[in-house]
Amino acid sequence: MSFPKNFLWGGAVAANQLEGAWLEDGKQPNVTDIMVGIGSRHPGIAWNEETGKYEMKLDPELKYLSHEGIDFYHRYKEDLKLMAGMGFNCFRTSIAWGRIFPNGDEEEPNEAGLKFYDDLFDEMKKDGMEPVITLSHYETPLHLLTEYGGWANPKLIGYWRNYVTTVFNRYKGKVKYWLTFNEVNAMLRNPFVAGSVLTIDNPKDPSDPIGSTTEKDIWQGYYNILVANAETVKLGHEISPDYQIGCMLTCSGVATYPYNCNPLNVLGALHTQRMAVFFMGDPFCLGEIPGYVKRIWNENPDLTPEMSEEGLQLIRENTVDFFSFSYYRSAAFDTDAEMTSNTGGIKGKENPFLKESSPKPWSWAVDPEGIRYTLNTLYDRYRKPLFIVENGIGLDEAPDENGKIDDPFRVRYLEAHLKQVHEAILDGVPVMGYLWWGPIDVVSAGTGEMKKRYGFVYVDRHNDGSGTLQRSLKNSYDRYKEIIASNGEILLEK
Repeated sequence: MSFPKNFLWGGAVAANQLEGAWLEDGKQPNVTDIMVGIGSRHPGIAWNEETGKYEMKLDPELKYLSHEGIDFYHRYKEDLKLMAGMGFNCFRTSIAWGRIFPNGDEEEPNEAGLKFYDDLFDEMKKDGMEPVITLSHYETPLHLLTEYGGWANPKLIGYWRNYVTTVFNRYKGKVKYWLTFNEVNAMLRNPFVAGSVLTIDNPKDPSDPIGSTTEKDIWQGYYNILVANAETVKLGHEISPDYQIGCMLTCSGVATYPYNCNPLNVLGALHTQRMAVFFMGDPFCLGEIPGYVKRIWNENPDLTPEMSEEGLQLIRENTVDFFSFSYYRSAAFDTDAEMTSNTGGIKGKENPFLKESSPKPWSWAVDPEGIRYTLNTLYDRYRKPLFIVENGIGLDEAPDENGKIDDPFRVRYLEAHLKQVHEAILDGVPVMGYLWWGPIDVVSAGTGEMKKRYGFVYVDRHNDGSGTLQRSLKNSYDRYKEIIASNGEILLEK
């Protein structure tokens, strides 16, 4: 009745949020390097009237904390030791595409970037942790957007193929678990970051690159990413029979409940689930573009992407080996409420049955049962092994006068969600593992600040860029360590 014996326990981070060294050893800017939080409407690019192109133009008034991150690039050995100290048997991070191909369109890779990840994966293995590696975690080289329009351009499939082939061959024998595109299903509401799509041919408003992106380009990017995902699965299986290739979607939107039994709210919740998650999960896992997407194209022919039978066949024949996802909170759909979103997922009408939220300023409603609902719904639909690769809570906290951080809210959140993961396992859901998001404090993806801390390990860095970067353990570090050491059984004690 416990967690499976081979359960993968660990944590997850992303290169762009902790590595720093943003222009070191040949790396060039990626899409998130020019933003202070992916919720920003104003990325650091500007339209050049003379060239008719977008160019990087950072705002001197802003602090781009991700440029230094927490200096993981130079401190990874120290940080991995802290992760191993909790008993992690796996650790998720990403490869910054721009470290391998700085502009994305080169023919030959950057050896300095390849060597960094060689050393990083070797260190993980040395510390007893299986690498779980995301190929694209909001890190598309900026040049591919400003020069080609990003994934709206089919040329990116070829550049992606070159990148993936390079790293698959290089890290054969070191990496087993690969994730393709991180939370790419968020592309409909954030095409610039999640979809890496930018309209460069007669944009509607060059002063607003995100708002300028056309629906036509977004749907073309959608199809091109489906083809690239299928090519990744095919390539991985050809290069190594040991490779397990999974998709990675934000799945808080699966736990979208109708606010009441009004049929319009029930249908609205279903539509939200589809257009938040399933529109991407269906082709990744089932090999087909769903009818509700085709209806959009049928009713709006101008939005229909250019597709080929060869590409559609590739999608049909190369579905992922497993389904990985993030879950943070649930939502309630009501026809009278605005459905907004951020990195935590969709937010609708306040659910009166949820009694606790995280402290201000973020105030995320806590719904542990939602992760059980999500696991069961995904497995019923896709019949694939499921891997929770992000779950966590961001809190504003600082050491007390003794240099300690007591974080009981984080411990409650962790324990409550893991108990519901266990319930889903008893329901018959094959859950591969559980990775806490941000086991060490990193720069927040959503807000671009250090103030929003998820970690079991505190990092002395602040929103103004000050701090010593010293690492220290929070009380939650010891609790997660106890849970892992017991393979979760300590949670099940009466």
